[in-house]
Amino acid sequence: MAERTTTAVFTGSSWDEKDVTDADRSPRLTYAAVVNDYSGGIQAVGTTCQYVLTYTAGGHGSFCGTELLTGTVDGQEGSFAVQQRGTFDREGVIRCTFEVVPGSGTEALTGLTGTGDYEVREGEKAVEVAFRYRLSGD
Repeated sequence: MAERTTTAVFTGSSWDEKDVTDADRSPRLTYAAVVNDYSGGIQAVGTTCQYVLTYTAGGHGSFCGTELLTGTVDGQEGSFAVQQRGTFDREGVIRCTFEVVPGSGTEALTGLTGTGDYEVREGEKAVEVAFRYRLSGD
């Protein structure tokens, strides 16, 4: 199995965030349901993503979540899930790493493994993602 690298861009099409704890509490927990659209090496429209976010004093925080993508990776069709983990700071920089959930690939993406990452400033509409992956058929 040879490792491949591709890039994609995602844009958020919806973000619905709700407080889990009191809004004025620190640390504060929230839950967010998010929908993204991917283009480029990953083509997926209307993904499903669920996050838990922790806001700490001083504008810093972290998040973790799982996203389900249905579409293509470099032309190979199927679905897969990624687990994400990231941080954000008071300057508005968001950093995230993610990993394919083992065994989540379907159809031509069966056996997909991989990792990726991105860094973006809060408010930027298009987010470039680097994705390094392997397919079991390679």
